Amino acid sequence: MFEDRPDREEVVLVGRSNVGKSTLMRELTGHSKITTGQKPGVTRSPNHFDWVSENFMFTDLPGFGFMSGVDEERREQIKTDVVRYVESNADDILAAVLVVDGKSVIDIIDRHSGPDEIPHDVELFHFLWELDVPTIVAVNKMDKVSDRDERLDALCDRLGLHPPWKQWRETIAPISAKRGDVDALNEALRTQFHEQKRDDLLKFVS
Repeated sequence: MFEDRPDREEVVLVGRSNVGKSTLMRELTGHSKITTGQKPGVTRSPNHFDWVSENFMFTDLPGFGFMSGVDEERREQIKTDVVRYVESNADDILAAVLVVDGKSVIDIIDRHSGPDEIPHDVELFHFLWELDVPTIVAVNKMDKVSDRDERLDALCDRLGLHPPWKQWRETIAPISAKRGDVDALNEALRTQFHEQKRDDLLKFVS
């Protein structure tokens, strides 16, 4: 289990390895020293970024799912630790950002869908909803996607949200973190902060 969590309210970033969570964290916080890498699984424990004057932080949780060079037992342990972290701290989580790769997420979900299997992304999305944690799906790498609306509609369908995706702008946020295009996510986070009467945090997602 992850230790030494600062006692602050937070926005958590969750998702598979190599979907761009750390790049997105760097874009959201302006911290250029966040470790990113081509190798999946670089983040092995939570990265917290806080502001001294505010009771608030962004947290980048380790990626789960397949990781090259990481055995299955370790992968399962990381996933379990992520789930326990969210469960234990749900009352302090203002929003969860589930980061997915817009180019591959549909294929991955379909590949792992079956009578005895629920894809990680779908499972985590519903788990967060069941915990009453406001959840935003940041669909990253959209600059590499040509059939944008069709892809986002298909994702909604697989998450149990009725398409078209444009009616879910508070939940589905198409972004390209590497290009600095995170406006849709910032807008969704602003909505969440405002609804939770935390307008003092709007300055962090402007």
